[in-house]
Formats: sequence, C-alpha cells, structure tokens
Amino acid sequence: MLFAMIRRGGPAWDRNRPLREQDKWDEHAAFMDALFEEGFVVLAGPLGDGSPEHRVLLVFDADSESTIEARLDADPWTPMGMLETVSVEPWNVLLGELGARI
Repeated sequence: MLFAMIRRGGPAWDRNRPLREQDKWDEHAAFMDALFEEGFVVLAGPLGDGSPEHRVLLVFDADSESTIEARLDADPWTPMGMLETVSVEPWNVLLGELGARI
C-alpha cells in the first residue's frame, strides 16, 4: 500500500542553511538512502525552493501509517526536531505507475 507524507522543517531546522548543510545531514541521508534501497521509501524530495518553509514529499510502500512513523523514529533527524510531519495519507495512484519499485 502506498502512503504520501508531507514533512516540514521543525524547531531545530536552520532556515539560514541549505538542506545539505543542516546538522547531521550525512547521517540523515544515509538513513533515507537505506530505506530507499530496501523499497520502503519509493520517492522522496523537497517541495519548492524552501521558502517560506522547508517541506518534503515522501512516498512509502508500507502496511500502515504506524509502521511509517515507527521507522522514521530511527531517523537521526527525528529526535533532533529537524522535521515534523504535516500529514500522512494512503495514496491511490489512478494514472501512471511507479514501475518495478512496487
């Protein structure tokens, strides 16, 4: 089942620094890369140019919202307050396909 999640910069997000210069970027990127390689994260990336706030769209192949939240608890950025979840919802793709990832 696919889920779409929107997250935004949390209280620890430094609006004066680009994405890849945020604290613990390398650790966060490695964590997300591993979830992608596993097939748990299907698509992920920032929305817009980061103004007025940093937002990111993530698409997961998961069995439940609680599974997603539990997995993201292990992201180094979660306990730091770098990102906060705005929404997470099941996503029914009606047009197009995501290929062999699903």
